[in-house]
Amino acid sequence: MGCKQYLCAKIVKKRCLRAPVQKHMNRFFIKATALLLLAAVGITACSKDETYAEKKEKERDAISSFIHRDKLIMSDGDTAAYVGNIDVISEAQFLEQDSMTRVEYHYDSRGNLVYDRNEYVLFGNGVYMQIVRPGVGEKLAPGKSKRVIARYMEFNIMADTIQTRNDVLYFSATPDIIDITNNYGTFTASFNTVNGGGAMYRFYNSTSVPAGWLMPFTYIRLGRQVNEGDEISKVRLIVPHSQGHSFANQSVYPCFYQITFQQMRD
Repeated sequence: MGCKQYLCAKIVKKRCLRAPVQKHMNRFFIKATALLLLAAVGITACSKDETYAEKKEKERDAISSFIHRDKLIMSDGDTAAYVGNIDVISEAQFLEQDSMTRVEYHYDSRGNLVYDRNEYVLFGNGVYMQIVRPGVGEKLAPGKSKRVIARYMEFNIMADTIQTRNDVLYFSATPDIIDITNNYGTFTASFNTVNGGGAMYRFYNSTSVPAGWLMPFTYIRLGRQVNEGDEISKVRLIVPHSQGHSFANQSVYPCFYQITFQQMRD
């Protein structure tokens, strides 16, 4: 498909390939842990003066600013994701477009990517979703379960920094694995802890998959790259605290996610 149909940009350049893996990941774990501690300390300090309603208002403001910031997410000097200015569409429009979000772009004279359309659908629970690629394979049928490999990058919107990620060399052998079931329209899932679990389980010490992560499964297909040109599903999400993991829920902050989903081999 052409670039006018959906974005297929290679946006993660792994600097860890040019450095010793253990040294790189030691810095990564220390940095991520420090960010989580700082967030917890900051929220605790503010909680004496702020009500829950005020925290939610700050979160809404942060999301609104993020949507209109033409955001470029960097990691150690490399581009992790170009978010851009986001065009928010309704669920009704999303359904009219065959449950797809339109992503159209061109390159300017300097070779920079410029979005012409950059749609995210806003759901009633506050989650924003962009389907970058619907993926190969089939949708998860009602009453069926699958084991899915998830590779992701998590960006803390209020802290304005990457918080955790597993789309790096260190986690190539131990990505996050999700056991998911379609309970006739309602999806339930948990992180599998085989081989010690992936980054989400290790950082947040929980098998609970954020509710926001489950939103795409109604619309994407789950398969594997078998033939040349096959592409696994890829989504981008803005997840408010109420649909996030326990740390986000307790501290009231939203996260941006870029995730690929791939069916695991039987």
